[in-house]
Amino acid sequence: MLMHKSAVALLSIAVSTCHQQHHYSASAFGVKPNTISSTSSSSSSSSSSALFATVEANSATKTLIPPSSLTTEDVPAQFEDNVYKTYGRYPLTIVSGSGCTLTDINDKTYLDFVAGIATCALGHANPALTAAITKQISTLHHISNLYYIPQQGQLASWIVSNSVADKVFFCNSGAEANEGAIKLARKKASERGVTDPVIVTAVQSFHGRTLAALSATGQPKYHKGFGYGGSMVQGFEYVTYNNVEELEKIVQEINQTPDDLKAQGRKRGLAAIMLEPLQGEGGIIPGQPEFFTTARRLCDESSAILVSDEVQIGMGRSGTLWGYEQLGVEPDVFTSAKALGGGVPIGAMCARGEAASVFGPGDHASTYGGNPLACAAGLAVAQYLSDHDILKNVEERGEQLAAGLEGLAGRYPEIMGDVRGWGLLRGIEIKDGAGVSAGELVGDAMAEGLLLVPAGPSVVRFVPPLIVTKEEIDAALDIFELAVAKRNDDLKSS
Repeated sequence: MLMHKSAVALLSIAVSTCHQQHHYSASAFGVKPNTISSTSSSSSSSSSSALFATVEANSATKTLIPPSSLTTEDVPAQFEDNVYKTYGRYPLTIVSGSGCTLTDINDKTYLDFVAGIATCALGHANPALTAAITKQISTLHHISNLYYIPQQGQLASWIVSNSVADKVFFCNSGAEANEGAIKLARKKASERGVTDPVIVTAVQSFHGRTLAALSATGQPKYHKGFGYGGSMVQGFEYVTYNNVEELEKIVQEINQTPDDLKAQGRKRGLAAIMLEPLQGEGGIIPGQPEFFTTARRLCDESSAILVSDEVQIGMGRSGTLWGYEQLGVEPDVFTSAKALGGGVPIGAMCARGEAASVFGPGDHASTYGGNPLACAAGLAVAQYLSDHDILKNVEERGEQLAAGLEGLAGRYPEIMGDVRGWGLLRGIEIKDGAGVSAGELVGDAMAEGLLLVPAGPSVVRFVPPLIVTKEEIDAALDIFELAVAKRNDDLKSS
């Protein structure tokens, strides 16, 4: 059959252009472009035909291939053939989990001290979380934010009641929450006449993979290949984490508009300082109170906002509900995700004071943000934190883990150095010249039945579920020491 011209005009042109430029074959669109003549014609019908190029569509409806017919016997091969290679994966296929234990396709069990990278706060197959999700998906799992969603309102109320926030915007991930904070900072700056808003972040920070969040990330290795004219999204400056003098100096420079910009009627100014209370991907580096107090003062003096990225450290992992509580400062905006839903995708941008009224209808949105299913998961996590005194467990088990790692560092000083972190986000440094990398030690521990994750090339990160027990901490330390001892013996014999 023939598709109507008015419905296919732009598709026609797009297909022909892509075909001529060798970007995509026309068949990739399931259509056949007619030949477009280069000879001009006085006939209106001919020119119309040349411009709109009738597209021939397949008349037969294709039969869908059901997923049940696709084998899962060789999962790595299936990934090789079909999944985009954006991750360097370990040769491990996980099929089930319970509490802090995971089981692979060969029925081998592992003690999980990754928790989906600080996401599965209640571990795996938690009965309370499972019941909440099952109940919610049996009644209503998603509707548009055009309507009131009771679970969203209740979760927002819980966050507001347990933080400095006055209002909450829900989304799907940490990157999306940080994108919202970046937009909010720019819009607020524009309200005071700033045309060139600048956001200061830290070297070795990590704020997400979307373009603006990636631009905010102070690690050039993640920027490679994503710029335009050699630059990422403009409006970001970076300072050394915990360096007060650098922070003060750069804010002073930002708040002085260059003459060439003034001549164009433009104004530069600080929009925000955006920081992680503890740098996770940057190597488990806790923030220093003086640095954050300075950031708070500079934001106040500049009418800018202080943003706390709580995506990894928030929701109790530090031993307090929010990481900023460890530093004695109150941000204007903080972002959350990961553990907020216990593994169900959800993110939140939380704002107080003037920052809580910057966005109006139409300024920002998220299709899935705050849907009933995600918020039911968030409420189940929140309730569990209270019912089981999880913050106390984090504090006690965190101290136990830190002490155990310190002991290991003392017994293997040629390999391991500083132990740092808060609560149940801990890292142990692998020394330069140790003869082994953090990634290699993670692989060694995996072979012994313990899952860990690097934080950069020289730090092994421990991020167990917040429900982890004393016995499981002891077991993890024993397994890690076994892996380190074997590696140490190999290094000495080589």
